Amino acid sequence: MSEAKIRLYVDQALSAGQPVAVGADQANYLFNVMRLAVGGQVVLFNGRDSEWRAVVTQAGKRAGVLICVEALRPLVLPCDLWLVFAPIRKVRTDFIVEKAVELGVSRIVPVQTRHTNAERIRQDRLQAHAVEAAEQCGATFVPEVADLVGLDRLLADWPAGRHLMWCDEAMAGPAAPLAGPQGPWAILIGPEGGFSTDEQARLRGMPGVQPVSLGPRILRADTAAVAALVLWQAALGDWR
Repeated sequence: MSEAKIRLYVDQALSAGQPVAVGADQANYLFNVMRLAVGGQVVLFNGRDSEWRAVVTQAGKRAGVLICVEALRPLVLPCDLWLVFAPIRKVRTDFIVEKAVELGVSRIVPVQTRHTNAERIRQDRLQAHAVEAAEQCGATFVPEVADLVGLDRLLADWPAGRHLMWCDEAMAGPAAPLAGPQGPWAILIGPEGGFSTDEQARLRGMPGVQPVSLGPRILRADTAAVAALVLWQAALGDWR
């Protein structure tokens, strides 16, 4: 029996013998693009249950059915880490979402700041990018991509006990080792134009906010997101 090489996210329960119906888009991918036929194998995950090996029992142009036959891996949850970032141009925002999933965040929060260039986002499209990234990188959990929210509103409703790593470009210089308590965290990446004076003052006045430098150079927002996630994971996350 050949090894399953395709991973697919499904929003359905998974268990031994469970039939899983696939709709037109996934059927087109499996049976037209990837050329699977009856008897072919797929790895399924739903972000809630274990990862399962499934076998194709029906393969049509616009629909199909898979049967779960073997549990492969349990659900592995990421650290309780949010990535909060100001959206930028479309392709670079897609990149941030993709890398956030690969680097192990639990929630992705696009935020509207004073200098944010993008006034709206397609939350459903970004969520689809998160699913695709999880399929490709072997993750068993798919983080939620929240809808765009204003920074003022987000900070006003900030949950008690969640620490915030604020990547402050005004601190550009040698990066000090990141230290802090265990527990829930978030990383805040600003817009290309930087945070406004009022936003900076509010962040500095909040408890639990830790301003950090990402090194001696000013990074693009998408590069800063990756650098910050690596820094946090190495110091406080599941890379240790």
